[in-house]
Amino acid sequence: MKGYLIGNINVKNAESYREYAKAAEPIVRAYGGRYLVRGGKAEPLEDTKAWRLVVLEFPSLADAEKFYRSPEYRKIMHLRTDNAETHLFALAEGYSS
Repeated sequence: MKGYLIGNINVKNAESYREYAKAAEPIVRAYGGRYLVRGGKAEPLEDTKAWRLVVLEFPSLADAEKFYRSPEYRKIMHLRTDNAETHLFALAEGYSS
């Protein structure tokens, strides 16, 4: 079953956040991930706020977690946390009917 990393991120410093996005992309790919949603227009519904939405898909939930806990990602994570408020950053298992 696929695994997902879902984020709702309020970017405070766009220039420095771009460094994070650029550095994260090859690490995502190295762990088998791909971007399904990466910024773009978002319309908040039901009294929620939508900032920069990100959805990453991985072959499994274990692969998504390996990416998040990897030394490569941990090395660059500060570029996100220093330059944005993260309102959601969660791992989720996909659904199979």
